[in-house]
Amino acid sequence: MPQFSYKARKRSGELVEGVLEVPDRSAALAQIQRSGLFPLAVADVKAGAAPATKNAGKGGVNLISLLPQSMREQMTQKRKPKLQELATFTTQLANLLQSGMPLTVALNSMTHLESPGIPAEVSRDLKTEVTEGRGLSDAMARQPRIFSELYINMVKAGESSGSLVQVLRRMASHFQQFAEVQAKFKSAMIYPAMVICVGLGIVAFFMFFMMPRFTEIFNGFNIQLPLPTRALMRASHWFLDYWWLLGLVIVVLVILFKRFQTSAAGARKLDEWRMKAPVVGKVVKLNVFGQFTRTLGTLLQNGVPVLTALKITEQVMSNSLIKEAVAKAREAVTDGKTLAQPLAQSKLFPQLVVDLVRIGEETGDVPGALNNLADTYEGELQISLRVMTQLIEPVLIILMAVIVGFLLLSILLPMFNLISHISTGGGGH
Repeated sequence: MPQFSYKARKRSGELVEGVLEVPDRSAALAQIQRSGLFPLAVADVKAGAAPATKNAGKGGVNLISLLPQSMREQMTQKRKPKLQELATFTTQLANLLQSGMPLTVALNSMTHLESPGIPAEVSRDLKTEVTEGRGLSDAMARQPRIFSELYINMVKAGESSGSLVQVLRRMASHFQQFAEVQAKFKSAMIYPAMVICVGLGIVAFFMFFMMPRFTEIFNGFNIQLPLPTRALMRASHWFLDYWWLLGLVIVVLVILFKRFQTSAAGARKLDEWRMKAPVVGKVVKLNVFGQFTRTLGTLLQNGVPVLTALKITEQVMSNSLIKEAVAKAREAVTDGKTLAQPLAQSKLFPQLVVDLVRIGEETGDVPGALNNLADTYEGELQISLRVMTQLIEPVLIILMAVIVGFLLLSILLPMFNLISHISTGGGGH
């Protein structure tokens, strides 16, 4: 009978290893779970056991295989789930495990639960991998489109410490907090975006439809048109005759901007500008510092080694300046320096971050210091978003009033001249 070696943990967290003589892996997992243990890994003792080939002997023609490779990848790859969707999935899994379900049973139940953005096949694949003896983190590592390095390493830390449920709950809270910050930032941008779109729509409607009709009217009378009207008429003629050129220029500018944005120097310059921009710069800084402290604090709190945590935080950060600073901090920590030293040398992080990290290193509670900083920055971010919105709204309203006023003035001035011309007996049609 085949032999299977296993690693498992008791509910107390104690690691247990052993060998079982059972027909297959499923039987080994069932026996381990009946013993009240949490299986971490199950492997066939016999070396060279060939795994069963999946999907062998299936016939038929796969039409997708006839497409170019780039198109096949776009069509077959899974969509990255949103933060809120990850939070929901993680909370559901934590609740099932908290209720006492074995991991395989919990993953099987997840296939029947409503998890927006994460298809049931993800849970089904995880269950298959775990049933075959792999750890949950190893199974998740096979689906990088769904589970990030942060997610996988935190699950691995939870498996190693025997506190997977607690780690999952902390991770769900982490994703939920980030999702709320994103939602608040987007909601703050909705009103300005709507005002800008309405303003552009009014200008386009006026230039393409209204101004040509008024031009026909004014040309029928021998009157001197005011400067604003003449300028607007020329602009309207130009838009009507060369609208395609305007579209082409916009497309070219967008392509050039995208290329600049994707280059290392361009991304760095844009991130530097965002952090220094008036009004918006403060919001960007608070968001970046909050993301850094929350991510690193959550990883360290869940037992991820500091070098691994810094590497994952570097990958998570979207700001290239902070990304470079974190990379240099990881190199410095590798050389034996404290975390606070390279953060201070970068000249990017506020003194508050440097001081609290240094205190956390002295007291042995860096995760607590980082999470306190994250709470502080997230609170300040909400206030700054509100202030920014209150500042932008009146500026946009004034700008819209100026534009509409100019358009009305360009029409009303020649209308007054026309009425005066007619009343004084001037010629016309």
